[in-house]
Amino acid sequence: MDDAERLRGGPAAAVRDPRLFEEFYRRHVDAVMRFVARRVEDPYTAADLTAEIFLAVLDSAHSYRPRLGSETAWLYGIARNVVSSERRRIARETERDRRIIGRRLLESDDISRIEDELDAERPGRLLLAALARLPEGERAVMELIAVDQLTVTEAAAALGIRQVTARVRLHRARKALREETDSKAAKANYTSSTSTASTAVQARSTGTQTPDTALLYVARGEA
Repeated sequence: MDDAERLRGGPAAAVRDPRLFEEFYRRHVDAVMRFVARRVEDPYTAADLTAEIFLAVLDSAHSYRPRLGSETAWLYGIARNVVSSERRRIARETERDRRIIGRRLLESDDISRIEDELDAERPGRLLLAALARLPEGERAVMELIAVDQLTVTEAAAALGIRQVTARVRLHRARKALREETDSKAAKANYTSSTSTASTAVQARSTGTQTPDTALLYVARGEA
C-alpha cells in the first residue's frame, strides 16, 4: 500500500463515503476493465462484469489487507470470482437466455471504448487460452502472475492461499509448460523448427500470437 492509498483510507473508507467511492472507482476502473477484457470478448458482458465487480466491493471492503498487496491486486481477486460466477451462469443458460439476460443499453461511445479495450487485450486472451490445459490451481496462479502482472505475494492474497503454495503452483505450472513446449520442439525437424521460430518472431513483432506462441513465452517466463 503506497502513501497515497494510505491517505485515501482504502476500500473500507470508500464504501462509507460516496465521494471516496467515486474516487476509488475512477482510480481502478481502467485496470478492472482490462482484467475483464482479457477474459471476455463481448462489450456488453465486459461492461456488466465491470459494474458487478465494483458492486461486490461494497460487500468485500472489510477483507482488504494492505500488507498483502495493492488495491488493484485485491480487486483482481474479487474480479476472478465475479468472472467465474458469470461463466457458471452462462453454462447453465440457453443461447436464447444469454442474449436477453444481463444486457443493458450502452451509448455508442461506450461500446467503441470497450471494443477498443477488447482488441487491446487480445494477446492476454491468447495467453489465457494457452494456460487452459493446466490444473485449476496452477492455472489461477499463472494467470494472475503471467497475464495480470501481479507479484507472487499479491496473487496468493487474491486467491486466498499461502505464498509458499502460490510459489509451488507457479513452479509446477512453468515446469509443465516447458515440458510441453520441449516435447513439441523435439518432434519437429530442423526445417519446421526454423519455420516455427520465424513465425513466432513475426507474430511477436506484429502482435498476432497464436496460443502455442503465447505458451512458449509463458513457459520461458517471458510473459
